[in-house]
Amino acid sequence: MSRSEAKKGGMTMMMTTTTGTGAGTAGAGTARSPAPPLDEPARRGGSLDPAEPHGTPTRGRAAAAAARELLSRRNTECEVFDDGTNTFFWRAHTVTVLFILTCALVYVTLLEETPQDTTFNTKRGIVASILVFLCFGVTQAKDGPFTRPHPAYWRFWLCVTVVYELFLIFILFQTVHDGRQFMKFIDPKLGVPLPERDYGGNCLVYDPGNTTDPFHNLWDKMDGFVPAHFLGWYIKTLMIRDWWMCMIISVMFEFLEYSLEHQLPNFSECWWDHWIMDVLLCNSLGIYCGMKTLGWLSMKPYQWQGLWNIPTYKGKIKRIAFQFTPYSWVNFEWKPASNLRRWLAVLGIIFMFLLAELNTFYLKFVLWMPPEHYLVLLRLVFFVNVGGVAMREIYDFMDDPKFHKKLGQQAWLVAAITVTEFLIVVKYDPNTIMLPIPFFVTQCWFLGIFLILSWTLWRFFIRDITLRYKETRRRQQERPVGNGSAAGPSGRSRLNGSWDSLRQRRS
Repeated sequence: MSRSEAKKGGMTMMMTTTTGTGAGTAGAGTARSPAPPLDEPARRGGSLDPAEPHGTPTRGRAAAAAARELLSRRNTECEVFDDGTNTFFWRAHTVTVLFILTCALVYVTLLEETPQDTTFNTKRGIVASILVFLCFGVTQAKDGPFTRPHPAYWRFWLCVTVVYELFLIFILFQTVHDGRQFMKFIDPKLGVPLPERDYGGNCLVYDPGNTTDPFHNLWDKMDGFVPAHFLGWYIKTLMIRDWWMCMIISVMFEFLEYSLEHQLPNFSECWWDHWIMDVLLCNSLGIYCGMKTLGWLSMKPYQWQGLWNIPTYKGKIKRIAFQFTPYSWVNFEWKPASNLRRWLAVLGIIFMFLLAELNTFYLKFVLWMPPEHYLVLLRLVFFVNVGGVAMREIYDFMDDPKFHKKLGQQAWLVAAITVTEFLIVVKYDPNTIMLPIPFFVTQCWFLGIFLILSWTLWRFFIRDITLRYKETRRRQQERPVGNGSAAGPSGRSRLNGSWDSLRQRRS
């Protein structure tokens, strides 16, 4: 339902499937058609009961399953009440943006003298081209699933995603030397090899040799990465919205650090840093707070009024604050064991999450960027803003493929960016990537892959074949015998019939 339609109709109630992230994201106000009632398949010719004389039993069971699926999807969605107020804040302003952009270009062309510095003109021309593209995208790009705090905010990040992917493609097509030296155009301090660091070192929690501070190893780990771990997993929980998937990704990444510490030195950490500080404290606490926030968002009423329709100042302030909360909410039910398609989709999501996490460390290593550089932080901020939209589009595409017939634009771009980053790592430093993994680590990974494949074959092939065979045998045993009679002949009548036929053959 559009805002103009809602405004004409007054107070409306819409069932939406959009949602926001913990960073103040929100779902769009588009509404789905209501799910059909449970008796709808019967009116269309199907039968909900296999024993029913009318309709095909198989078709009836399929229709009943579809009705139950639609009903369960409705149960995960929230009710949204919106009075449909369409103020100046929500209008597109395409002509205004075009006028301002034209005035800026006219000023640069007619009134400003062009400098004679080629490097400066090149940088300014690239930045101006990007800004013009962002102005076009913010006003004309397709809206995604989120609308809060404003649809233009999410259109802006969609355009930034396109620019970042184009930048990665440009870096990918350069030589290793030219690509690293190109980073100097962004920051002259880059393009210099990183100094080697010892990340493992002494792993004693209590060091008796240091009389001044025996717990110096513990205090050395209490740096800025501790709140970064907590905040990162808090936001990831708001994106994924599932406790089990978050814990699996958290533990799996620690196993990856163990497996790849021979390639990158910053993966070499103490055992208590891996499992106590990272998994049990920072990650688990972030996931716990994220799940509590998800519970609050799922119970929160979503009733929206125009700012000028609220009489009190307290209500106006509260309405302004809620502008940075989701427009609506839906609980994610991944159900990985329900069918093979969802199982493979969940495995793919976990794989892409882990690959994106690894790219953070490998990109810094191959492009010679120190961990404290602002570009590293900007990349994390970028993924915070685009990750929630991508996860929502992936969930919609997986949960309702009939309504969402193609993968969302943000999800498509995020997947392309993750793959492109990994290809840059492979091209720029293949020697590090190809370092042989220790034999016992390889055995562990092969065992894990074998267990996943075995469970997949059992759950979605062997088990299903066995259940179908049992169902077929049960139907054959319940099938009526005779010329349409409701029940077959008794054992004595069958015996008498066999004796009669034998007598006829002998005569």
